[in-house]
Amino acid sequence: MRPNHGTTPRILPHLLATLLLAAVGVVALDAAPEARAATQAPPIPLDRVIPAPASVTPGGTPYRITRATRVRVDGSAEARRVGAYLAGILRRSTGYPLPLTGHGKGGIRLRLDKGDFGAEGYRLDSGAGGVTLTARTPAGLFHGVQTLRQLLPPAVEKKTAQRGPWRIAGGTVQDRPRYAYRGAMLDVSRHFFTVAQVKRYIDQLALYKVNALHLHLSDDQGWRIAVDSWPRLATYGGANEVGGGRGGHYTKADYRRIVRYAASRYLEVVPEIDMPGHTNAALSSYAELNCDGVAPPPYTGTKVGFSSLCVPKKITYDFVDDVIRELAALTPGRYLHIGGDEAHSTSHPDYVTFMDRVQPVVARYGKTVIGWHQLTGARPAQGALAQYWGRDRTGAAEKEQVAKAARNGTGLILSPADHIYLDMKYTNDSRIGLTWAGLVEVRRSYDWNPGAYLAGVPDSAVRGVEAPLWTETVRDSADIEYLAFPRLAGAAELGWSPAERLGWDGYRARLAAQGPRWDNLGIRYYRSPQVPWPAR
Repeated sequence: MRPNHGTTPRILPHLLATLLLAAVGVVALDAAPEARAATQAPPIPLDRVIPAPASVTPGGTPYRITRATRVRVDGSAEARRVGAYLAGILRRSTGYPLPLTGHGKGGIRLRLDKGDFGAEGYRLDSGAGGVTLTARTPAGLFHGVQTLRQLLPPAVEKKTAQRGPWRIAGGTVQDRPRYAYRGAMLDVSRHFFTVAQVKRYIDQLALYKVNALHLHLSDDQGWRIAVDSWPRLATYGGANEVGGGRGGHYTKADYRRIVRYAASRYLEVVPEIDMPGHTNAALSSYAELNCDGVAPPPYTGTKVGFSSLCVPKKITYDFVDDVIRELAALTPGRYLHIGGDEAHSTSHPDYVTFMDRVQPVVARYGKTVIGWHQLTGARPAQGALAQYWGRDRTGAAEKEQVAKAARNGTGLILSPADHIYLDMKYTNDSRIGLTWAGLVEVRRSYDWNPGAYLAGVPDSAVRGVEAPLWTETVRDSADIEYLAFPRLAGAAELGWSPAERLGWDGYRARLAAQGPRWDNLGIRYYRSPQVPWPAR
């Protein structure tokens, strides 16, 4: 058969056309991410974060994180640790390598500078060429990283690689906190929580720039910290919890792990030993601490006000000295909380005597006293802080006692129970929580101004805000999260954001946007009907 020499010329154009189309297709695929990005929803606006930043100037082209992005840090070891923390979060969800490198152009840059940022402030500059976080301290860089996280899509919080694009809106954020103290308290005495559970809560607090973790380590139901000179406090006094369940305690090594982990998230641990009341766990552990020398049985109920250390006994102050000395040695932070609330079984003269003798012990071991606001009914030490937990309807005389102490130099931490006690029920239908301070829905927890809350208190006396979580009804991390979220975010904003940036209408929209982020983090929050949450 004669070969068909004309076949090749006719096939060749079709083959070349196919190859050309394939090549164009490759180019199109390479360009597809950018094309897709153009059709995606716009980046999250710079002011759509919690806490609300002090100043936002939007504008310019967004920055896009890609496989080529690097995280650049200066030579500081602390800045490198913050950079490594950020890269660790981004690598999981983007799937990109995001190597940690030194100076250079482009990418995400973290730099320490001597600018006017304060101890915790930062500036975020974003544009097509990259994102730069600048701060005077590593704490400021870390807080800037939390803002950067919230400017990325909620999928950035997932632990497996997700599809982008990962864009950060263009412009500048300049930010610094309103108050130096922004705390959250976890009661580990009514119910005990493991080191892992406390670490989980620390990570959640850090996302909203909280900088103090107040641990309520002792109460009638349980003593939760090992004290070498009084070992039965932990082994016997820590064996129970509310309802009769198995308690627990932190060894000194456990406590150090919590302190170190908190420090890595720029939180200071504030340990509390509540006294002279709320002391049944100690009294049941050592008979000699009781005035009659008889140890009461362990207590697993929820009543308050029935216990008291024996104020006249010398051994009481030996006990206090030993406990504070050992706890202060474990705690690098500035503060040690001595409780002082609901000491109904202690006479007023005995209460004043006790506080006069105990506050100098705290100072002797290098710490500053914090006490519940009943401390203002005694003689607060110079530099002491009083934590106000009253309510709107607290009597005028009690409020004036606190205000007078504030005018005389005692700093205040505001924790009004009917606003930011996280253990209060949202509604009568809430599955857990208490109601003695009232029902506290999300708007009520947010819609108040710390600087103007107590009449007669100078604004300069308010050192900050703290959201306590008592755990009579709380048994696990799911319970913690249900009561803390979304109210914790509001408490954090009240502590951080300038008064002029606060407002329920804007806040509820920003809060709603946190819902998908919490879903991705596995936070089991209360979906308040007051908030327009996105559909799941």
